Amino acid sequence: MSLQPVQRGSAVEAVLDQMHEQVASGAWAVGDRIPGEHELCALLRVSRPAIREAIRALSHVGVLEVRRGDGTYVRSAADPRPLLQRVERASLRDVFEVQLAYDVQAAKLAAVRRTEDDLRRLEELLHDRDAAEDPAVFGEADSRFHLGVVEAAGNPLLAEAFRFFRHRLRESLSVLREDRDLPEAGPAGHHAVLAAIAERDAEAAGRAAARVVEPTLRALEEVL
Repeated sequence: MSLQPVQRGSAVEAVLDQMHEQVASGAWAVGDRIPGEHELCALLRVSRPAIREAIRALSHVGVLEVRRGDGTYVRSAADPRPLLQRVERASLRDVFEVQLAYDVQAAKLAAVRRTEDDLRRLEELLHDRDAAEDPAVFGEADSRFHLGVVEAAGNPLLAEAFRFFRHRLRESLSVLREDRDLPEAGPAGHHAVLAAIAERDAEAAGRAAARVVEPTLRALEEVL
């Protein structure tokens, strides 16, 4: 089976489906190196971020293996879609409970380990978040800020796990912006996180990160 341009809808999901079909059909056998990002973009007619998210997702579930400087190889022919579908079908409460766990630990570590470059990048990301109005743009900007905090924590495993989770978080944040009945942490809460990280106050950073997510979680509990 050859790769085909994806149709409208979720580009990442469509790329995942086609990649799995390549593995399941034997077109990409275990041990094979798959086409590079540029070639996949041309064949599927999607953006590089969509390709990267799909590869990252398949790497997390053990289907692909990324070898830096060499390429991406097929590691397993197992069907990853049941696991990926469970992530996609997670409720808003599930998503924000996971975000709370990530954010608090990441903020504490970032306060201890951050660099001046980290602070400058977080300031830029927070500015983009504050300026975002469209729900989809807001979801992307907000999730990028949270990813920036995780990256400043200096734990590569935490960062990679959050990158896998970010796709679902981004969608949930967009829904949150559209639903006016659910409280959304405004600029002040996020600036408090950044201020605590800048001051290298780990406990204050953890508390500020928790205050960003907890109001939404409480509202979701009341709805459910």
